[in-house]
Amino acid sequence: MKRMHIHVSVENLDDSIRFYRAMFGNAEPTVLKDDYCKWELTDPAVNFAISKRGAKAGVDHIGIQVETDAELAEMNARFAAAQLPVAQQIGTTCCYAKSDKAWTVDPQGVAWETFRTLEAAPVYGTSHEAVATTAACCSPVESIVALRSRS
Repeated sequence: MKRMHIHVSVENLDDSIRFYRAMFGNAEPTVLKDDYCKWELTDPAVNFAISKRGAKAGVDHIGIQVETDAELAEMNARFAAAQLPVAQQIGTTCCYAKSDKAWTVDPQGVAWETFRTLEAAPVYGTSHEAVATTAACCSPVESIVALRSRS
């Protein structure tokens, strides 16, 4: 089995372990050291995308795509369990798709998205709120800035 690997540098390991445990459905780490923690997961699989939209090069955001409303509700509950604020978007057009989604920000300020794609869209899109090219995908600027300032 192949797995996508994502490594995020963190400032506070304990806060980050709490966040990622919640994000991964209370899964325990496979490796836990004083300065390192790793989970090897088979679920979720990875949806990896790249774009050239004017944002700073590097990790823009990380996300989990779901297939049902029940799975989206479960992921939103995981966001809440991580004890960080959440911004929701319903029926937004982003990345050539119409989706229901939610955003949060981890303890390092990395934007996290969970979304359910409803249908394809003919344009890259914008949300009903203002969107900046430096914000994660189609996340509303005000929401991401506010989430980052509270984390």
